[in-house]
Amino acid sequence: MVGPHGRQKQITRLPEWLKTPVPAGDNYKKIRNDLRGLSLHTVCEEARCPNISDCWGGSSKAAATATIMLMGDTCTRGCRFCSVKTSKAPPPLDPHEPEHTAEALSRWGLGYVVLTSVDRDDLADGGARHFAETILKIKQKAPTMLVEALTGDYAGDLDMVGIVARSGLDVYAHNVETVEALTPQVRDRRATFRQSLAVLEAAKAARPGLITKTSIMLGLGETEEQLWASLRELRAVDVDVVTFGQYMRPTKRHMKVEEYVSPAVFETWRQRALDLGFLYCASGPLVRSSYKAGEAFIENVLKKRAGDSDSADAGVAHMAAGEAVAAEKASV
Repeated sequence: MVGPHGRQKQITRLPEWLKTPVPAGDNYKKIRNDLRGLSLHTVCEEARCPNISDCWGGSSKAAATATIMLMGDTCTRGCRFCSVKTSKAPPPLDPHEPEHTAEALSRWGLGYVVLTSVDRDDLADGGARHFAETILKIKQKAPTMLVEALTGDYAGDLDMVGIVARSGLDVYAHNVETVEALTPQVRDRRATFRQSLAVLEAAKAARPGLITKTSIMLGLGETEEQLWASLRELRAVDVDVVTFGQYMRPTKRHMKVEEYVSPAVFETWRQRALDLGFLYCASGPLVRSSYKAGEAFIENVLKKRAGDSDSADAGVAHMAAGEAVAAEKASV
């Protein structure tokens, strides 16, 4: 307890496993400056991701991971867990953003990139065509780069989901965020668990074989039974990848943390997800939906698939398959 008598407050200290270094270093600054120069935004900064120092602080930009946030930095929705700023009328889309994004990423020489966006309910298509155009331009400039798209729900318009799913991307991600029972308290009222399931199912239907992915936060008050039910529902629509991470309260205006979940419990849920048949599960207090360890595994799986379909690339496929198996063994 701290404070004067009669006005004392209990301060809950952050567990040691959630403490991360302050972002610093030359490479962190280089990536940040590159993004500023092209007027690009990242969810790493806007959502105050705790892994930013790790992801941006590698030995080179090519080894770094950054999740580019398209369509500006202002969302039309107000989820109670998210620190991205909101407005009913965000600025108009930048028509040059797809080209600038593709140019920046092709210069960095990344093997795997994650694109996400704010929700844009003010646009007739929710920004789906802008998203798809960005992916197309990236693939034109860097055909071998693997692209993951973490999209919104497009207000339930599954035709827009199909436009993005067929744009040439390699992984379609959409986050359910929490269990169904807590969704009304956690997410914006326009987002529902059922609608998110429909998005993930529609993406797979639009391009059979496309890897689909979602993320769930722990520490919001969910129960074991609710988590089991959520995982079974996700497998029922053939979702391939799930990630679990600790909910971290961005500011006092946001939902409070109900529980700091221990690393051991996260490991338990990782194993449970794999036992249910998920292709991959990243699970840990600092794991976020765009998590570079998971991206490395998915990259190997995609390379293996490409190699298996093209005998000319058999040698590359064999190497990628070996790496994927090693990554899977290391995670068990």
